[in-house]
Parts: sequence; structure tokens; C-alpha cells
Amino acid sequence: MSIAQIFVGTLLSIVLIGVTNDYAAADADYPARPITLIVPFATGGPTDVVARIIGRHMAGTLGQPILIENVIGTGGTMAVIRAKRSAPDGYTIVIGHLGTHAAAVAVYPNLAYDPITDFEPIGMVTETPVLIVARKDFPANDLAEFVSYVNANGATMAHAGIGSVSHSFCMVLNDIIGVKPKFSAFNGSGPAMNALVAGQVDYLCDQIVTAVPQVAAGAIKAYAIGTAERSPLLPNVPTYKEAGLVQFQALAWNALFAPKDTPKPTIDKLNAALTNALDDEPTRNKLVDLGSIIPHAEARSPQALANQVKRDIAIWLAIVQTRGR
Repeated sequence: MSIAQIFVGTLLSIVLIGVTNDYAAADADYPARPITLIVPFATGGPTDVVARIIGRHMAGTLGQPILIENVIGTGGTMAVIRAKRSAPDGYTIVIGHLGTHAAAVAVYPNLAYDPITDFEPIGMVTETPVLIVARKDFPANDLAEFVSYVNANGATMAHAGIGSVSHSFCMVLNDIIGVKPKFSAFNGSGPAMNALVAGQVDYLCDQIVTAVPQVAAGAIKAYAIGTAERSPLLPNVPTYKEAGLVQFQALAWNALFAPKDTPKPTIDKLNAALTNALDDEPTRNKLVDLGSIIPHAEARSPQALANQVKRDIAIWLAIVQTRGR
């Protein structure tokens, strides 16, 4: 080996050692500046509301602001693509959900990301029951009447984009009851709910977070909740089984993810901050008061979230294969 080769090899080793030490120092100092939390939908929707509640408490734990960035489009997938392309340094994370990180794999055959290989799971945030709701003056008074009316007269279904929770679960509903409605897409459940309240669309499959206040105020009708037990916030709304729709089990979730190769110490700090937020009584109460279900401690780990994503992708691939896109 020549002197020149030895010199270059030694220099390369020095550079690599320097880079490794720089990353180690960065991990130790993390976070040293504000963190961006990408929300895949417009402000005011269920995912946005949950992100802001959690982000506020996590910021206090981490000692840095958490800035909310709403990135809308294509059922939330544009935001996830934005997160995928971000530096894996913990300063850009995303709040995904069952739609963006499971159902989208089945709905979009050429999805520009892989929820399993392109992201580091941070932790589960909440589980959120899904409601079947309609405009307040919709003629049907219960789910049986809703099914009969929509089959006889047609209806317009609102959703937050193809592959979103509102789209995915409503497509299952439509298949079960055998209807083919008109579709009206919005850049999030917040705008979709606003249109429903205004009477511009007929029905929506929405997460309970933003539906509760509208149902309680009489601004919309609720026909069923997609859980085995009634919600204490909406005790008069029957479960999917009580309403006669035994196939419509609809429970979504929100969770935090970071770009692939984000250092484990950084993921651990983010997970710890999330866990602190979920264990904080005022923060928990805010989420529970919206109808959210707080995951048990063992369900909040990165590995538990990774397992959940894999399970749900398999479930939705089977659903789409059986029922079609």
C-alpha cells in the first residue's frame, strides 16, 4: 500500500469519527431548537386538535416549542411524504393515523412511501371511535331509516380525501349497506364537518373528537358509533351492533412518527415526552372529554406502534381486496 493510500485511509477514518461524534453530540443536546409537528389535514379537524393538545405538553417536557404545520392534500398522504423527505434528526415529526399509515397502502397502489420502512414509530397517541353522522335535517331518524332513505333517494357523502379515516370507513359502510353515493372531498375532517353542519352534504363517517360538540348542540344527527360500548359523552348514540350494523366496527388511531434513521436516543426522548403528556391528568382529561381513548402504557412503545401498523395494513389490504377500492 502506498503512502498516499495510507494517508487517504487515515484521513477518511478521522472524518468518519468526526461525523459520528457530531451525531452523538447532537443526540445528547436534542432538542436544541423548535420541533415541527406535521399534521396531515387542515386546522380544526380531529387529528389537528389532538396534535395541538399533545404538542403543547410535549413542548414543556422537551424544553422547546413544537410548531404545528398543517400540510393538506391527497387524504393526508402529502404530509406524510413531506415528513419522509425531512432530515432524520428529530426536528420534523408527523402525526399519522390509521388512514395515512395503513388504509392508504391499500387504497393507493403507487403510494410514495412505505409506512413500515420509511418511518421510525414514536408512539401511539389516542384511539378514536368513528361515528356515522348526517346533517341535522336529514329525513332519517335512525340507522335503519338512513339505509332505506339513501338506497331509495341517494345522498352526498363528505370525506377528508381518499385514504383518510373518514373516506375509508365510509367506503366500508357504503359497501355493507349497498349504496353508491355522490362524493364530496375536503382537505380534512374539519372542513367536511363544517359542510355537514351547513347542510351542504348529507353524511359523514367522522372521528368522535370533532363530532361530539356538534351532536351535543343538535347541529348534526348521529346514527351509530363504531365501538362495542356506547360513549359516555354520547350515551344516546347506539353502538354499531345496537343499530343493526354488526359489520361496522370503526376505531381509528393517531400516532407519532419520525423519518427513517432518526437516532434511537431521539426517538426515546420523544416517546418519553409523549408518555408524560398521556400520563398528565389535565392533558388526559382534554383528550377524554373529546371522546378519545388513551392507550395503555404497554401500547405506547415504538415497537407496539410498529406492530399495530403492520396489523392494520394487512387488515386494510384484505378489506380492499374483498370490497374493491
